[in-house]
Amino acid sequence: MFEKLFRKKSISKILQDAAKGYGDHENTLHKTLGVRDLTAFGIAAIIGAGIFSTIGKASADGGPAVIFLFIFTAVACSFAAFAYAEFASMVPVSGSAYTYSYVAFGELVAWIIGWSLIMEYSIGNITVAISWSDYFTGLLSTIKIPPLGIDGIHVPDWMTMDYLSAYNGHKHAEALLAAGKNLADLDSATALANNAWLTAPTIGSFHIVADIPALGIIILITWLIYRGMKESRNASNAMVVVKLAVILLVLAVGIFYVDTKNWDPFAPNGVSGVLKGVSAVFFAYIGFDAISTTAEECKNPQRDLPRGMMWAIIICTILYVAIALVLTGIVKSDTLAVGDPLAFVFDQINLKLMSGIIAVSAVFAMASVLLVFQMGQPRIWMSMSRDGLLPKSFSKIHPKYKTPSFATIVVGFVVAVPSLFMNLTIVTDLCSIGTLFAFVLVCAGVLVLQNRPDVQRGKFKIPYVNSKFIVPVILIGALIFAFTKYGKETKAFFFNSPKTIQTVTFVTSLSGDELKIVKEEIVKNAAPQIVLTEKVDAESYLSALPADRYEQFISASKVPVEKKYESGWGLFKHKIPMWIFLIICVVITYYCITKNLSLIPVLGLISCLYMMCELGISNWIGFGIWLVVGLVVYFAYGYRHSKLAQAE
Repeated sequence: MFEKLFRKKSISKILQDAAKGYGDHENTLHKTLGVRDLTAFGIAAIIGAGIFSTIGKASADGGPAVIFLFIFTAVACSFAAFAYAEFASMVPVSGSAYTYSYVAFGELVAWIIGWSLIMEYSIGNITVAISWSDYFTGLLSTIKIPPLGIDGIHVPDWMTMDYLSAYNGHKHAEALLAAGKNLADLDSATALANNAWLTAPTIGSFHIVADIPALGIIILITWLIYRGMKESRNASNAMVVVKLAVILLVLAVGIFYVDTKNWDPFAPNGVSGVLKGVSAVFFAYIGFDAISTTAEECKNPQRDLPRGMMWAIIICTILYVAIALVLTGIVKSDTLAVGDPLAFVFDQINLKLMSGIIAVSAVFAMASVLLVFQMGQPRIWMSMSRDGLLPKSFSKIHPKYKTPSFATIVVGFVVAVPSLFMNLTIVTDLCSIGTLFAFVLVCAGVLVLQNRPDVQRGKFKIPYVNSKFIVPVILIGALIFAFTKYGKETKAFFFNSPKTIQTVTFVTSLSGDELKIVKEEIVKNAAPQIVLTEKVDAESYLSALPADRYEQFISASKVPVEKKYESGWGLFKHKIPMWIFLIICVVITYYCITKNLSLIPVLGLISCLYMMCELGISNWIGFGIWLVVGLVVYFAYGYRHSKLAQAE
């Protein structure tokens, strides 16, 4: 049975099947795409929610130094793109990382990758749909037509967000109000979620909260993709032109308002602050691999796919770094933790016209990302269906439109329904971890096939650099740097030293009696003007304390120790992903020395795995549960219906 789980597809068999049209269906996909179209698809996928939304939070955490995170992420994605390009050149068919893993590792790993890619494309689209909804409703609120008495079209808050965000925001608001904060002082996101929960219609005790605009845009995009690749390509190219024009306009205007004093300090929260944005920044780059799902619709996939991927990453990296520098130069970085940072910045300098232009272009930009992701998922399912791992209907090609019609409709439902209810943060992190996992296995796949003589090579091959000496030197250098430059933090990691809980988590976890104790302690320690305990805003006071004074306050506080510090298993479990990373690094270093592995895919594997480990244990648990569900589906259907199994 073990051998059957890891049965592999040969490249020659895949290419033969592609030439015959896969036998089961008369219709094939239209070959209409060139390198310019592929580059445009890559830009359409990459320049979207990242530059119009998540860049704000990343800049607020990391300051201007967030540009280094953009560059690091781009380099990591470039390493992965090299691996994708080599596979795409060898196996120029739809399926992306799923097909590549079938060749390198066998059926079970291919299924796992195909299943995890649902998290990239489908769950990623849920994220983008939610962000699109935020921009769209914000744009509607700015529409003013005095003759018709329209002073902004305001969609009720309970129709513009998901149930979980509204519920969690309401509970968070209650905890902060109990801690002494006034309703008017709540941050905008918490206030909005709280209002959505309180104003939502109810059935019994159930609050009806759903993101209706997100549902609408997914239905529209699904219809467009169903109609054909040519129509999708034309729509994508048009939207790319619009958003590139707006980004260049933002840079051209914004550069005149940059105050270099805002770049000091360059990294206000240090390295940890910069790394906090890993999920948001990486999410900005995912999607370049969606280009590889269109291989069967390319005129010359072996030449054009590698070029399209590389050009997309290079262009987008330059734009991301430039935008980050302009944003953090116009305003202080700590004010950028908003959902629409570009529009917010120009509001701050009273350029309302620019804010309006950005809001309109963001609606197009997000829609183009939705289009590319929504286009990628059906083609992966189509490939899995051709191999027998999913029902045959998923590989059905529409006789007129030449698209995987049934798979496209199913993807529409898979994305539309959860977008009504799911939380933005949850889906962003799950999307990132699923994508990084795919990147890691594609890089590993190139290494597995590196010295196999029976592998038919394509026109593009990763330049070979022997990692035998370079990787061990990098590993040793990284350890020396960690123990010298960040000795205290590194020792705390290895010895699992107790860690002080952050302010907001500390305050919102306290019971009523514990809050009373903390407020009394604040009155004793604070300025004389604070005299009434019930008026003390505990969260604001503690957040304003310097790090060393906050540590002293927590240490002296009489609340239970478990409310003040993370320790033991509760702390160690968050370090498990990083321990996995360190162990795998040692194993990879061993194979670099003994097997002379190619450097570029090794660096791609290590850097993507590192970003994966920065996402935290809760995301790993969620991803693990998702993979377990996938294995149940595989053994219930795919294992028995696999074309390779039938051939045997």
